[in-house]
Amino acid sequence: MSTFQELGLREEILTAIAELGYENPMPVQAQVIPFMLSQPNDLVALAQTGTGKTAAFGLPVLNMIDPQSKQIQSLILAPTRELCIQIANDLKNYSSKMRGTKIVPVYGGESIVIQLRQLDTPPQVLVATPGRLIDLIRRGKVKLDAVRYLVLDEADEMLNMGFQDDLETILKEVPTNRRTLLFSATMPKEIARIAKNYMTDHEEIEVGTRNSGSNNVEHVFYMVQASNRYLALKRIVDMNPDVYGIIFCRTRQETKDVAEKLMKDGYNADALHGDLSQAQRDTVMGKFRFRNLQLLVATDVAARGLDVSDLTHVINYNLPDDVEVYTHRSGRTGRANKKGTSVSIIHTRERNRIREIERIIKREFKQLPVPNGMDICKRQLFHMIDRMEQVEVNHEQIDPFMDQVNEKLEYLSKEDLLMRFVSLEFNRFLEYYKNAQDLNVPDRKESRQRDDFSGRGERSDRGKGGRRGNRVRFKLPLGHKQNTTARSILGLINETTNDKSISVGDIEVTNKFTFFDVFADQAERVMRAFEENAPSGLRLTVAEERPRNNEYRGNRESRGYERNDRSRNDRSDSRNRRSGGYRDSSARGGNAEKPWRRRNRA
Repeated sequence: MSTFQELGLREEILTAIAELGYENPMPVQAQVIPFMLSQPNDLVALAQTGTGKTAAFGLPVLNMIDPQSKQIQSLILAPTRELCIQIANDLKNYSSKMRGTKIVPVYGGESIVIQLRQLDTPPQVLVATPGRLIDLIRRGKVKLDAVRYLVLDEADEMLNMGFQDDLETILKEVPTNRRTLLFSATMPKEIARIAKNYMTDHEEIEVGTRNSGSNNVEHVFYMVQASNRYLALKRIVDMNPDVYGIIFCRTRQETKDVAEKLMKDGYNADALHGDLSQAQRDTVMGKFRFRNLQLLVATDVAARGLDVSDLTHVINYNLPDDVEVYTHRSGRTGRANKKGTSVSIIHTRERNRIREIERIIKREFKQLPVPNGMDICKRQLFHMIDRMEQVEVNHEQIDPFMDQVNEKLEYLSKEDLLMRFVSLEFNRFLEYYKNAQDLNVPDRKESRQRDDFSGRGERSDRGKGGRRGNRVRFKLPLGHKQNTTARSILGLINETTNDKSISVGDIEVTNKFTFFDVFADQAERVMRAFEENAPSGLRLTVAEERPRNNEYRGNRESRGYERNDRSRNDRSDSRNRRSGGYRDSSARGGNAEKPWRRRNRA
């Protein structure tokens, strides 16, 4: 194995990184650093998050700049504030022995006045987020005409966050003869296009398999009914008492809901989402970095650029739509040659997506049974015993109290003492899980019967209004007079909730109103989403009763009801427009589940 001394770095840099404990370069560093120091070509480096990319580009860039020149010689772009700060701090540590070297980070969320003051004397290395950099360029405070090295770190995430136009604007501002270094965990077509259009004779270095997951990460999944997702999450956490991880949710609202439930249930958790101010975000992240928080519930956007070491778990409360997003999520654990676990909680219709992710990341998932109450109680008990065995006893502070303790407890036998000690911490788990249900999904056939709304037992409550069994019927003041169709209602629900797990069924469009059903456990989310996000004046209400007959007059579009005077072709056209069974609200067509079969027997 090579050492940093063999890579040709300056003595000042070697001294600084030796003090930081750097001995042997990681694979991406061992390949990138010699290439940068010996070759003139541009570079595309593909490596997973947490593999040492900052040192891979930071050390050679510092080695090649001129500390005596007061110009911006290297520009490093990062997608988020947190990553920008982290890179700048790392580079400051690497260059601590290089006299005259100045490194400045500029990013949104902090007073621009402070950053303008820092730029009064141009730094040799500028680390920036795209939006703030463009602002500074337009103010005339940043000149990029002397840039010799341009680094795009986490380039795929920058594109995912919508920075493509900003990147192209910045790329046109730097000299054409600069060297461009592009670092990315994945290689989408947009990255390939940037490499083709803005890089000259570039080389590609790939560490590991493209788009693959880390070898240090174990991938597991639990299959439950959608309504049991939160219960399964709690059991997973309880089964791992030392968990220190991030729970990824699909939307801001879901992030808030899950975090609030966890905190209410006594878990050491908090939320990170786009509605937080920068000060609130910094407070949450500070608590999480110092392990004052055990669980961070976050959206993908909010968590981008976070650099937190030693995460034991990443938990996918919902699978992401994009496999590359899954790769980023799982790459946040298992860093620095440590082991980690990526957990996914899926429902019965997502098994095929697990297979697709397996194929792309080339890692096998292990399906685990959702632990039962006894499994959890046993794990928690022995975790507590292990902590007791390993605790350090400070005799100097404890001994003065032991005589009184012995006197108070002398009537207890060793067995009684141990039982009371165990019960003190253990009773709450025993009480909570003593009658815990089995959350595991049975065989697929039985699961379909329980999960489908077409069972005979559901028909008898058809006319009972609002809550009908495990369904809730909603009413919208939109009908044929507003050119409303079942398809447009699906689109409205999807845009308003921004939650593809919402299942919508039996959409009935009348002249003035539209009625639709959702699962009862999803009803509150739908109602809250419409209250917060629906167009002005559009009010969603729970339907108190089945629509009256006179509400069906006119050109009605309704699944499950037919007009006797409609021609066969008309009925066929209408059926093509109807919502089919229960399906994701994001659907825009395709195969639907079998619709309910019922007729209007007036």
